[in-house]
Amino acid sequence: FFLSLKLEKKAKGKLQKQICQVVLDHFEKQYTAELGDAWSSVRDVLTSPWCWQHAVLLNRFSQSPGLESSLAEQGYHPAFPAALPYLPAAFRCYSRTAPGRFPAQKHQPGRLKEYYLLNAASLLPVLALEVQDGEDVLDLCAAPGGKSVAILQCACPDRFHCNEYDDLRSRWLEQTIESFIPGPLINLITVSKMDGRQIGDLQPEFYDKVLVDAPCSNDRSWLFSADPQQAVLRLMQRKELSSLQFQLLRSAVKALRPGGSLVYSTCTLSRAENSNVINLILNSCRNVMPVDISGMARGVSQEFTFLSGTQQHELLVLPEKGRAWGPMYVAKLKKVSST
Repeated sequence: FFLSLKLEKKAKGKLQKQICQVVLDHFEKQYTAELGDAWSSVRDVLTSPWCWQHAVLLNRFSQSPGLESSLAEQGYHPAFPAALPYLPAAFRCYSRTAPGRFPAQKHQPGRLKEYYLLNAASLLPVLALEVQDGEDVLDLCAAPGGKSVAILQCACPDRFHCNEYDDLRSRWLEQTIESFIPGPLINLITVSKMDGRQIGDLQPEFYDKVLVDAPCSNDRSWLFSADPQQAVLRLMQRKELSSLQFQLLRSAVKALRPGGSLVYSTCTLSRAENSNVINLILNSCRNVMPVDISGMARGVSQEFTFLSGTQQHELLVLPEKGRAWGPMYVAKLKKVSST
C-alpha cells in the first residue's frame, strides 16, 4: 500500500509539472464561460491523469476463455446496460470506477489481440451510429482505428471504408486493423488516405452510415503539451478547426444515401467545434435533419456524466471523478433527400 502511495505521489509530481500553463489558462477562460460551475470538476479530472479510467473492449474475433472472469476479479463490470436502444450481443466492453489501466497487449504480426483499451466515452459515437449487417459504412477520419474496430464488434458491413488523410496516422490505422480483424474480414475493408473533404464529391450517395470523428482540439492531450511554443501554435490553429470540421461534415452528407445517417463526434468540450458546427450544417443543408439520441444518453447515465441543456440530437460527456470518461461530443443527423 505504501509503495503504491509513493508511486502515486511520484506520478502526481511528474505529471503535474507537465501541465502546460498556456493551454490551461486558455481553457480556464473559455470553459468557465461555456460550462459555468461544471468546469471546476472537469478541470480537476483533466489535470489529474492518475484518476483517469480505461475501459476494455473485447475482440469478438479473438476470445480468451479466462479474460472475462479475470476482469471481474479486478472489479470490472459490463460498461453498457442491455437496455440500450442499440447494443449488439457481440459488443462487450468492461469498465470500473477505479482508475488505472488493464495491461496492454503488444502488436504481433499474424496474431490478433484479445481486447482494445480505450476511453469508454469514445464508444458512444459507434453505438449512436447503429450499424447493421450488410450496410455500406464510411469512417471518414478513422485513425487510430478504435472506432473502426468497435464498429466491427457490432456488425459486419457489406463495404467498410476506413479513411485517414494523415500518412503517419494512416499506418497506425492499418496496424490497428491488422491487430484486431481476421484475414477474411479485412478483405471487406478499404483503407484510404483521401482528403475527407472530397469523398462526398467522389462517392456521392454511396454509404448508409458515416462516422465523422473529426480532428479537434484534444483537451486531454493538449493540456500536457511539452513544448509551450507548440501549444501556442495549436491554440492559434484552433480557430480554423471548426471550418475544417464543417467541410468534413458537408462531405459526409454528400456521401450519404437518402435515408442514411451520420454521427459527428469530437473529444473536445469546445462549443465552437461541437454544437456550432452541427447548427451550421443544419442551417445550410436542408436535406439533413437531427436524430434524437436522448434514449441512449438516458441508458448510460449511470456510467457517464452529461452536460445539461443540450439538444436531443447531441450529448457532451463531462469527465468527473469516478466517471472520468470524456470529453466526448456526439451528434446524430439523418439525410432525408438528395437535395
